Amino acid sequence: MSFADKANFIWSVADLLRGDFKQSEYGKVILPFTVLRRFDCVLAPSKEKVLELNKSLTVQNKLPVFKKITGNDYYNISKFDFKKLVDDSLNIDTNLRDYINGFSDDVREILDNFEIFTIIDKLKKSNLLYLVVQKFAQLDLGIDTVDNLEMGYMYEELIRKFSELSNETAGEHFTPREVIELMVELLFDSDMDELSKDGKVVTIFDPACGTGGMLSVAQNKMLDLNNNMTVIPFGQELNPETYATCKSDMILKGNNNSRIVLGNSFNEDGFANEKFDYMLSNPPFGVEWKKVEKFIKDEAKTKGYHGRFGAGTPRISDGSLLFLQHMISKMNMPKDGGSRIAIVFNGSPLFTGDAGSGESEIRRWLIENDMLEAIVALPDQLFYNTGISTYIWIVTNRKEERRKGKVRLVNGVAYFEKMRKSLGNKRNLIDEVSRKAIVNLYATMEPKEDYIDFDNSDFGYHKITVERPLRLAYSTKEENLKILSEVDTFIRWKENISKGAESPFYIKLQELLREIDQSKVFLNKKDFEIILNEKLKDYENELKGRKDKLLSCLSEVNPDADIAYDKKGNKIPDTNLRDTETVPLKENIQEYFEREVLPHVPDAWIDESKTKVGYEIPFTRYFYKFTPLRNSADIMAEIKELEAKISKELLEVLGE
Repeated sequence: MSFADKANFIWSVADLLRGDFKQSEYGKVILPFTVLRRFDCVLAPSKEKVLELNKSLTVQNKLPVFKKITGNDYYNISKFDFKKLVDDSLNIDTNLRDYINGFSDDVREILDNFEIFTIIDKLKKSNLLYLVVQKFAQLDLGIDTVDNLEMGYMYEELIRKFSELSNETAGEHFTPREVIELMVELLFDSDMDELSKDGKVVTIFDPACGTGGMLSVAQNKMLDLNNNMTVIPFGQELNPETYATCKSDMILKGNNNSRIVLGNSFNEDGFANEKFDYMLSNPPFGVEWKKVEKFIKDEAKTKGYHGRFGAGTPRISDGSLLFLQHMISKMNMPKDGGSRIAIVFNGSPLFTGDAGSGESEIRRWLIENDMLEAIVALPDQLFYNTGISTYIWIVTNRKEERRKGKVRLVNGVAYFEKMRKSLGNKRNLIDEVSRKAIVNLYATMEPKEDYIDFDNSDFGYHKITVERPLRLAYSTKEENLKILSEVDTFIRWKENISKGAESPFYIKLQELLREIDQSKVFLNKKDFEIILNEKLKDYENELKGRKDKLLSCLSEVNPDADIAYDKKGNKIPDTNLRDTETVPLKENIQEYFEREVLPHVPDAWIDESKTKVGYEIPFTRYFYKFTPLRNSADIMAEIKELEAKISKELLEVLGE
């Protein structure tokens, strides 16, 4: 039975569940029973020897004894297995519970996270328990039939199907193996000599490890390079079922040194005091972090750069860059060998957020501290549940000498092979030839078309605020006089006497203002004030404290008017004319301003108090290639040719 046949056979259990379980619940049944059957098949060859030995075994810690027989770090001392469970259909519930309780503690902990006994209760209530056990008993998942690598693929294929049925967030579960292999090769490229040393102990970490695919591929790659080294995987996973799948996979592979913990990496950091040699991850992108917002912002505020989020916090709708900061906090110090990180992002972390925003500040911190080594653009339609464009970021605190102060952008979008049959949204595949080509673009020192080396400062810019002066003209036209009755300051004048009546002063004010030529527009404030003061000289006490408000009511913006100044003699900016300019860090701000702004608006100035530094990586702009539009005559000729062809085929169908 092929891999696809096995996966489809397991998935056919869904036919039994239909009606009694929601589609989104299929995985809660199928995944734990797949894991349970895998343990059952792996332990089958030594089952009888373990049972026989257990009769006379009196020690409390049985694992070392059983390990000599099974070769595994887990065991089962129940008399039942799937075959015996099927042989006794009347007692399937009791016997299955006995079987599960017969596992060693680590396996029981995995099954507890699947909430296996709750599932058993629901299957029993629906009269489906025996049918499900019987179905899985027909499938051979032994090591000789399904190796560990293929079993990992199977878990991931099942989870992909569950994700589609549950409409789960794109990118939330697992990454195609060929993408992981590319990440690993990029991560290890500069360390090949170091990794070839015998006796070396290396730690790898994934803070959103899913089913553990990245950890497994990285470990296998390392051991292929050097079988005389020890690779210890560490991972954390939020979803209990995915965590349980990952942990079971690690145990089944004999990763007895591995440490996989359950919980949210942000507020339940399972490795708070740990440092790692290599880290890689595909965190969920485009997923909000509102549930842990208070915890993260409190840590950022109280610990600053001594914590994990001192550089900044991104917008609440996307926590991708939080994962990267979390991983950076777990880097070894450069004096201790440093660390390297490979992380998958969508396009958002490249450019989202204006200067001074959380995202921009995180990019700034990362680049100014010379940690960003490279970004590789991947082909689209690589992932099973999303077709969006993705990027691999390589981050390290121990760059090679040739890479210091620089960032390499690699355009790998054209390096793929079309799949003969799509899987969900996955239509493209990074085959071995494409993978080697992308790694070569990352590693080479030779000039090539699909990569560019930038100085760190190339991604930085000053965002300057360009102000233009407020220009106010003054007049006593009726529209302006009407404003007096709509402003609180002047309404209060009317309310000094009985309701509905107007005070003598208010009536007099209106009369005096109308005596000023209402058709005349004063472009200079002082000229208008001279006439206004003369008219209102007998009412200084009544106008006290209200003069500025009166002038405001009688003014309007006029581009031909003189510039308005405040009481300190400073130009007042017109907020409606306010604009911003982006000036590259490498360029002098004043020179840019004089060249690009003043020729168009000579009265403008820079409000230096508002100047901010920002960083963005406009990847697409650097590799954009203009494709000229086709000639319209050629398009029309093609349309006419198609019309003629369709007409001919219609006539043939109609028999004319």
